[in-house]
Amino acid sequence: MLLYAALILATGAERVVELFVSNRNARWAFERGGVEFGRGHFPFMVTLHTGMLLACLAEVFLLHRAFVPWLGWPMLVAALACQVLRWWCIGTLGRRWNTRVIVVPGLPLVSRGPYRLLRHPNYVAVIAEGIALPLVHSAWITALVFTVVNLVLLFRFRIPVEERALAFGLSQAAQKV
Repeated sequence: MLLYAALILATGAERVVELFVSNRNARWAFERGGVEFGRGHFPFMVTLHTGMLLACLAEVFLLHRAFVPWLGWPMLVAALACQVLRWWCIGTLGRRWNTRVIVVPGLPLVSRGPYRLLRHPNYVAVIAEGIALPLVHSAWITALVFTVVNLVLLFRFRIPVEERALAFGLSQAAQKV
């Protein structure tokens, strides 16, 4: 259980690093005329993701979830693969990556790295991690609840906001031509 707690704490520390990178990138975008979309749903996303990490710990410790090797080891590999995909996305977008939805008008759509394969590869990582990370230590209630709520948030709010933002950015790029 202590190793699982260390994994969750390391994941939380990684999220703090993401926020640092995101804030730096937001300043860069706003200095270049960046426009933010969908500010209203962002606090819910932060709460949901923080809650998932806390729920992982609570479920494992309070409900005495066992580590089941045939499930836990593959889920650990999957959770680590999600981190690789997440940082591939961050590296590919560079200064344009953000936890918020900020578009710098006139910049072309990124179509390299994982974005040449998927429109929203970071959300593949988020969805898979939301399943895998809790299941590393059999926290199946957390995996189920987070996944359902996260899917609603992503498909009802976040992805439509990003699509509108990308359309705005592309229309601004077309006007420059």
